[in-house]
Amino acid sequence: MTHKEGAEKIMPYGDDAAKGGQVEKMFDSIAPAYDFMNSVMSLGMHTHWRNLALRMAADRLSEEETHENRSPENILDIATGTGDVAFALHARYPQAHISGLDLSEGMLEIARKKSEALPEEEQAMISFRQGDSLKMNFEDATFDMITVAYGVRNFENLRQGYSEMRRVLRPGGVLCVIELSQPTGWLPLLGYRAYTRGVIPIAGRLVSGDPRAYSYLHESIEAAPQRGAMTAIMEEVGFREARWKSIFPGAVTIYTAIR
Repeated sequence: MTHKEGAEKIMPYGDDAAKGGQVEKMFDSIAPAYDFMNSVMSLGMHTHWRNLALRMAADRLSEEETHENRSPENILDIATGTGDVAFALHARYPQAHISGLDLSEGMLEIARKKSEALPEEEQAMISFRQGDSLKMNFEDATFDMITVAYGVRNFENLRQGYSEMRRVLRPGGVLCVIELSQPTGWLPLLGYRAYTRGVIPIAGRLVSGDPRAYSYLHESIEAAPQRGAMTAIMEEVGFREARWKSIFPGAVTIYTAIR
């Protein structure tokens, strides 16, 4: 059995089943409330965080390109959920094909419904599929960019997830991860813990009807590798020049790295 560490040991519903299956069950359960809770929990800031992360990813890609800053043609959004990052990627790169991958069919159903509001020619540029990011059904070096928003701490095996992302990313391609993190200053940390351990679980229970999902949230954040520890893992599996930037004030961290 593979040794588990950090957030890999934190289970949504206990330890009697594999984490991937529990995560799938959890997101199926909270899918109808997910977008609303994202807005509430982030105080409406999640859109700003996402856009900042995508600008950082674009900057890293431009640094790597040697011929006229070619725009990405194929982009993978892992843990795509209800599709918000995938749609933002489409708005930024309308000529690229965007693939959204997620364990939860319940979340993907909402993403697909959102896509129906787009013109048919735009719908054709975005596809959503159910799948496991630890063993993806994509050829090697398929994508120019990979994004993951608030998903890597849910992986059953973090190193395997990063290794698999590296496999399907082309040489010179960019990985961009947005993840929740703990502030480092004692005063922000005090406020953060009161909010994530007190307010969010109560609100999540009332809105989503799942008494466990939003307690799992703060437990998995606190157990996950953060900042330098996260970039070290990226580089261990073969990414290079992994960087991190914490914002708001330290509660969100954006990571970028190069294949």
